[in-house]
Amino acid sequence: MFNPEVYSNRRKKLGQLLNSGLILLPGNSETAFNYNANTYNFRQDSSFLYFFGLDHPGFAGIIDVDNGKDYFFGDEITMDDIIWMGPQPSLSDRAAKAGISNILPYKKLGEMIQEAIEKNRKIHFLPTYRGEQTAQLAELLGKMAVEIKDLASVELIKSVIRLRSVKDEGEVKEIEFAMDIAYNMHTTAMKMAMPGVVEREIAGKIEGIALSEGLGVSFPIILSINGQILHNHYHGNILVKERMMVTDAGAESVLHYASDITRTVPVGGKFSRRQKEIYEIVLAANMKAIESIKPGITNKELHIMACQKIASGLKDLGLMKGDVDEAVNHGAHALFMPHGLGHMMGLDVHDMEGLGENWVGYDDKVKRSDQFGLAFLRFGKQLEPGFVFTIEPGLYFIPALIDKWKGEHKFVEFINYDRVESYKDFGGIRIEDDILVTNNGYKVLGKPIPKTIKEVEDIMV
Repeated sequence: MFNPEVYSNRRKKLGQLLNSGLILLPGNSETAFNYNANTYNFRQDSSFLYFFGLDHPGFAGIIDVDNGKDYFFGDEITMDDIIWMGPQPSLSDRAAKAGISNILPYKKLGEMIQEAIEKNRKIHFLPTYRGEQTAQLAELLGKMAVEIKDLASVELIKSVIRLRSVKDEGEVKEIEFAMDIAYNMHTTAMKMAMPGVVEREIAGKIEGIALSEGLGVSFPIILSINGQILHNHYHGNILVKERMMVTDAGAESVLHYASDITRTVPVGGKFSRRQKEIYEIVLAANMKAIESIKPGITNKELHIMACQKIASGLKDLGLMKGDVDEAVNHGAHALFMPHGLGHMMGLDVHDMEGLGENWVGYDDKVKRSDQFGLAFLRFGKQLEPGFVFTIEPGLYFIPALIDKWKGEHKFVEFINYDRVESYKDFGGIRIEDDILVTNNGYKVLGKPIPKTIKEVEDIMV
C-alpha cells in the first residue's frame, strides 16, 4: 500500500467534490469458481483500492461528505479463519494503513445506510459490474436489483474519474513496475515464436512470468497467428512460417496497477517483404501518434493522425486509392483498422471503464462518433498532464469484413478490392505502447520493448 496519508487525502478530495450525502464504496467479495469453497483469485474493486487501499474481501467504506468523516466496515477474524489462512491483521491494523480511525462491524453498514435513508440523505454509489454487488446494494437501499443501474450517482462518477484520471508519482512507479514485467513477457514471447510451437506454450509461459513477478496478468492474454481477430483468446494454433504472431499482454503490479503492451513478430524471426511493408505502416502510425502527444491535444486528433498514416501507407501499396484525407473522413480506412487508437490505463487496464466509457473518454467538448471504426475509440477527449493511456494502431485483413464491404460496393472510390483480395491470408498487426502525458509532452513508460524491424529480428535470432 501507499502511505496512509495518500488514501486520506484522496478521500478528502473526493468529499470536497460532492455537495452532500454519503459516499458508499463497497469492496468486492469472494466469487465462486465452480462451488462456494473454490473461488476465483480475489480481485479488489479498483475504486475501493484507490480510496481505501485494502486488498482483502469483505470490507466496505463510507465517506460522510457532511461531517468529513470516513468509516471502515468489516468483521474481525475467527478461529476458523486462522485455521485455514493463518494469523491475520486486526481490523484496526488494516484500517490504520488506510488512515482510518472509525471502524465498525460490517452489520453496521446497513444500519448507517438505513439511518441516512430515513433522513432523506443522498447516498452516492458507483455503477456495479458484478451480480453480488448489485444484489448487495439492492438490499442495503431497499430497491429492486433492476433499479440499481439507474440509481448510480453521476456526480460521484464524474468526481472519481476526475481524481483517478491524473496519476501521481507513486502510481506511475507502479505502472512502470508492471511495465518491467511486460518487458520480460514480450521478449520471452518473441524468442519463443518459432515454427512448430503451439500458441498455448507461449501464452502459458508469459502468464507464468506475470504471476511470478507481480499479481498476474492485467487481462486474459491475446496471442495468436490469427491477429485479424482483435481479441483472440484461443491459443491452440501451431505457429508456421509466413504468419505473424500478435501478442497483446500485460501484468498487474503488487498494488494492481496495469501494463498493456502489444507486439507483432514474424514466426521464425525474419520478416518477409510483404510483412515488412505492412509492419512499417503500423509502426509509422504508432510513432506519429506518440510524437504528437502533448497537453491540450485530443486523443481523437491523435486517432485521426494514425488513421491517415494507415491510409497513406496502404495507398502507397495500392490497397487504397483516392484522397487520403477524404478516405479517412468517410471511414474507408476502418476496413483495415476497425478500432480506436487506445484507452486510459491505471488500476484497470481499461481504466475506469466500469464507470462508463463515455464518462471516462468523452466530455462536453468531445463527443463520441457513430462512424464505424471511430465509434470504437474508447478515449477521445483532451489530454492532461498525468493521464496514462495506450497508443495501439493496427492493420488487419478480416476476410468476412472484406467480403461484406466488397459485396456492398462500399467505398469503391477508396479501396482497391482486387488488390486487397491477395491479402486475405495475411492476418493482422498491432503495436501498442503505454504513455504518460507530461507537462510539456509525453513519456513512453517502461524499458523499451523491441519494436523496429531490426530490433525484433535481432532479439529473435
